[in-house]
Amino acid sequence: MIEYMLKPFREIYAKHLDLGSLNEEMNAHGYLFLKGLIPAKDVRRLLDEIVEILHVAEWFIKDSDPASRVVNISSACGDPDPAFKSVYEKVFNLESFHAFTHQAILRQVMHQLVGSNLLIHPKPVGRLIFPNCERLIVHAHQDHRAISGDSESYTVWMPLHDCPPELGPLQILEASHRYGLQSVDPETGIIPKESAQGADWVAGHLNAGDVLIFHSLTVHAASANVSNQLRISMDCRFQSAERPIDPANLVFPGSSKQKSWEKTYSNWHSESLKYFWTKMPLKLNPSRAELAELAQTSSSEKMRSRYAAILSQLESQQLSHTQNPT
Repeated sequence: MIEYMLKPFREIYAKHLDLGSLNEEMNAHGYLFLKGLIPAKDVRRLLDEIVEILHVAEWFIKDSDPASRVVNISSACGDPDPAFKSVYEKVFNLESFHAFTHQAILRQVMHQLVGSNLLIHPKPVGRLIFPNCERLIVHAHQDHRAISGDSESYTVWMPLHDCPPELGPLQILEASHRYGLQSVDPETGIIPKESAQGADWVAGHLNAGDVLIFHSLTVHAASANVSNQLRISMDCRFQSAERPIDPANLVFPGSSKQKSWEKTYSNWHSESLKYFWTKMPLKLNPSRAELAELAQTSSSEKMRSRYAAILSQLESQQLSHTQNPT
């Protein structure tokens, strides 16, 4: 069932944007809903590239217009399905996919929230959500549990097409960022909606070019996609470079052999965004020295291997930047 009756988002129109009021709004409500912040033509350009990849993968009804995104339900998949990962990697490797998070207007807004020393996390996330698949619904959670590092970070969620309630856009629990990390179901990691702390759940219709920004401690969830279309959105994380970052956000600790920055960059035309974060004096938590110790002393082989992979990839990307400075 679509939750049409939720309280609507507090809308801030880009043409009336007052940058000076954004911190007050974020502090009070835990999110910002910015209408029309990004030009729709720029969003459509990225969407077209992604849709072409999904069309080739036969995710859409045969002989239909790929732009309609009407799904071939027999192709339904999601992370961690191998079929999904092979297609998603092509999307992730798009230069335009990464460049989208660096556009000037978005940086301007995020500078206002975090200060002059802005760090854009280098791994944006594409959300390719098939309809009517219960197992693919993203339930209530806080991003800080996955991002770690410093809690003063922000997620920016952007639909790449108009996203009415039936396509499953995000819902936000207002003011939930004030309550710290909230209790989760130990088996699923989900925050039960009935016990989540905050004010009202809010939601609404988002259009291409709209941007939803929320604090890493803000509780949020996706609505169910009950349409016949694929929902395509992306999200990325921002923080002050003066605050600690978990180095796992800079590498691929769980898939070192399948995924790498070298593979991601292999067909890029510009050098400007390659290893951009290596030019910044970041505060890693855990540090390189702590990673080296954890790779030897962690209680499980899985975690020892993970920490060793993070350290190895950090050293590799630093070497790549040194050898190929922009």
